[in-house]
Amino acid sequence: MRRSDISAGRSINLALADRGMHALKRAGVLDGVRSLMIPMRGRLLHDANGATSLQRYGKDDSEVIYSISRGELNKRLMTEFERASGIPIRFRQNCRGADLERSAVTILDEDKGSTYELTASPVIAADGASSALREAMTRAGVSRASEDVLSHQYKELSIAPGAGDRHHLDANALHIWPRGGFMLIALPNTDGSFTATLFLPAKGSESFASLTSPQSVREFFARHFPDAAALIPDLERDFFAHPTGSMVTVRAAPWHVRDKLLLIGDAAHAVVPFHGQGMNCAFEDCVALDDLLDRHTQWETVFNEFERARKPNADAIAEMALENYVEMRDTVRHAKFQLQKSLSLELERRYPQQFIPRYSMVMFHHEIPYATALKRGRLQQQVLDDLSAGIESVEQVDWTRAAEQVRVRLSQL
Repeated sequence: MRRSDISAGRSINLALADRGMHALKRAGVLDGVRSLMIPMRGRLLHDANGATSLQRYGKDDSEVIYSISRGELNKRLMTEFERASGIPIRFRQNCRGADLERSAVTILDEDKGSTYELTASPVIAADGASSALREAMTRAGVSRASEDVLSHQYKELSIAPGAGDRHHLDANALHIWPRGGFMLIALPNTDGSFTATLFLPAKGSESFASLTSPQSVREFFARHFPDAAALIPDLERDFFAHPTGSMVTVRAAPWHVRDKLLLIGDAAHAVVPFHGQGMNCAFEDCVALDDLLDRHTQWETVFNEFERARKPNADAIAEMALENYVEMRDTVRHAKFQLQKSLSLELERRYPQQFIPRYSMVMFHHEIPYATALKRGRLQQQVLDDLSAGIESVEQVDWTRAAEQVRVRLSQL
């Protein structure tokens, strides 16, 4: 991709958060990608009438996430890897499977059109959500895996830059057009454009299956996203030129075969994109693996400890990512959600050692495991539900009762 112009087509922009930044910093490459990072301080909601409102992600501008181009980040990381290691990367080598007993991986050389075996032990399998090596493990009966495909799909579109490469929309926000059963989002790029992504049911009266002609696409956007449609000059063309992507949650166990093979990243635990944590979680895998390699000399011990540490956290972020889709496309519009969001931030301000909003734990606190954020978030939601019952604003909260709720239900983080 550094030599050929490859159309993205279905590459939802990445949201780089604290966990990913911690990993990049530890690897010594964060400064090299800062020029690609655009801070987003919150969700900018677009209602059906075109009015907008900002919902901050964190307590202030120190808590932001960053939009970053998937393609440009990959290019920078590949170049840095080659520079630091002196090891060449071999492209167009397609993993087709493995003989696990012999630690032999079957590779298709796409340039030559022939296959060959690569014998190596151990193998670190980072071959993505459709991992051929995970499939080899399940076929051999050494692992079990499920691939839960979401009934919604996605389509990438592009909002063009304005005059002088200026952004038509606020460049420091993640834009969401929540419409209950579906949504459109847009993340800023450094060239003044936005990568927009439509998330929509695969089937139904308003679905990808129902959008079969340029007219139907134009009418759909005119009904639901008229302000966005005005900024997408090639809407109909791009809609039909770009592929429709599917989203899957992968759960597998175990992730390794003795000391021979380890699944990592999406190959072990792919998640849907609605919490912006797929990349961040995979980078966190790398940090965990690096720690274990410093402490142990036996690969099987490393692999065992890696899975023991990471599996509960991978399961937790998979659950939270699915929940966040409902929040993004629907719940964010409701007054109750907005009240509880404000209440969460105020509780954090008053009790920073006991209460950190779940979203903040996931996005801004790499030191808090995902599993802790999920468990803690459930307890905190009980506090929010109790304190927000029967009121309409934070000013109406009974703070004496709030102090007691925090004392009784929440231990110190």
